[in-house]
Amino acid sequence: MAELIEYETERLYLRQWQESDFKSFATLNADPKVMEYFPELLSGQASAEMAEKIRSLIKQRGWGFWAVEVKGAESFIGFCGLHVPTAPLPFSPCVEIGWRLLPAHWGKGYASEAARGALNVAFQQLELPEIVSFTAVGNQRSRRVMERIGMKYNGQFEHPGLPEASLLRPHVLYRLRREQWDLRCGQKDAKNWAFSGL
Repeated sequence: MAELIEYETERLYLRQWQESDFKSFATLNADPKVMEYFPELLSGQASAEMAEKIRSLIKQRGWGFWAVEVKGAESFIGFCGLHVPTAPLPFSPCVEIGWRLLPAHWGKGYASEAARGALNVAFQQLELPEIVSFTAVGNQRSRRVMERIGMKYNGQFEHPGLPEASLLRPHVLYRLRREQWDLRCGQKDAKNWAFSGL
């Protein structure tokens, strides 16, 4: 089992998952606004299985899609972090950055702040050479976050995990290499990372 990395920004904790997060995560995955650019809403059982898988991957690697908590306020607002996609993507192997937050917490800069923290871990601690992010072409909200954290548009591709007839199959790809990472931007929201013995 890897040593667990957790991360703290000015307003947020990126931490390991707790059982108490699962109910809010199920609400998140059943929200049509949140899941607009995903193939389907998730049932409570599917959501719990996904959370367990995410938690297991963090235990294995030490990092992953962390649960996001607002300091002194909300114990769980969604997730943000790093993941190794299992789908045979045209640009695999890769490490992606992703996020998913409850709508009540949109428009507050939390996604960008959490993502900058995850990039700090990726580039400073894990010393990964590149991070990618991708989403359905029409997902302008996520694309704006990608651009705010310094990622660069790198074209379109057809997501192999989606049916050919799906309107969500056309995806955009964004990339950010370690040498392109603006350390000052990354440090703006960052405070520190910590290790937790699991």
